[in-house]
Amino acid sequence: MSTTVGAFIAGGIAACGAVTVTHSFETVKIRLQLQGELQKKHEAAKKYRGVFHGVKVILQNEGPRGLFRGIGCAYIYQMVLNGCRLGFYEPVRKTVTTAVYDDAQVQSLGINVFAGASSGIIGAAFGSPFFLVKTRLQSYSPFLPVGTQHKYRNMLDGMRQIKSTEGLGGLYRGVNAAMVRTGFGSSVQLPTYFFAKRNLMKHMDLKDGPALHLASSTASGFVVCCVMHPPDTIMSRMYNQTGNLYKSGLDCLVKTVRKEGIFALYKGYFAHLARILPHTILTLSLAEQTNKLMRRAEDRFLSDSLKSNL
Repeated sequence: MSTTVGAFIAGGIAACGAVTVTHSFETVKIRLQLQGELQKKHEAAKKYRGVFHGVKVILQNEGPRGLFRGIGCAYIYQMVLNGCRLGFYEPVRKTVTTAVYDDAQVQSLGINVFAGASSGIIGAAFGSPFFLVKTRLQSYSPFLPVGTQHKYRNMLDGMRQIKSTEGLGGLYRGVNAAMVRTGFGSSVQLPTYFFAKRNLMKHMDLKDGPALHLASSTASGFVVCCVMHPPDTIMSRMYNQTGNLYKSGLDCLVKTVRKEGIFALYKGYFAHLARILPHTILTLSLAEQTNKLMRRAEDRFLSDSLKSNL
């Protein structure tokens, strides 16, 4: 394993590679989640009818730029989130495992879930302002608007406008919902990945390599999407609101279910799956490779004493 700093960098680089491929599905997912917000199902106009229809109409009306709105914010957020998620997972897991079992090599599902959730929550808290601006940039459309519309030229303009109209606290609007959402996803992402990896090696005799990383990542991505999507919908609405439409994540949950029904929490699910599966596969598979490169670089350029402190 790389040092904590090395794992942070390797995880961030891997996530940026993944988000380049999957960002357009994230844009469609957010618009589907905001479509028909707090409206009865029969009253809501369906401007986006699904994943591929969403991609098609955005391309027709806004061009590729429409699908990639907020990509700069996404890169910074992924560096922060996945850097923390992959960088802190092992240190947290080893620390807690050592405290409980006096042996860092013991694999405990409960501790692994706790380490995954903790590292994800840390990343979500630090990265929340970037995700907030990204969500608002992606939801904006001059042709087929859904939800509240925020006209920002770019990330810096968005942050400036939020700070001037909502105060510094406005940049952290919805951070609690983001921490819950990411905690849910992170609690299962790495534990599921490593669980699948160990069992595939043990029972199917797969060797460590791209095929094993692909299979393990696919299992992890599917579980993450199932667990994370409802809080993801709540977070998207909390981030995109103006004023106090929702007082809290719980208030958003209650209002959404009351007005739109329980299945409103799964709006955009297939767009999320179309994003999260390749994103998880690419992030975790690339992380294996970037971690190897990082370890080689550290072995070459850093002394043992310096590595122990990073």
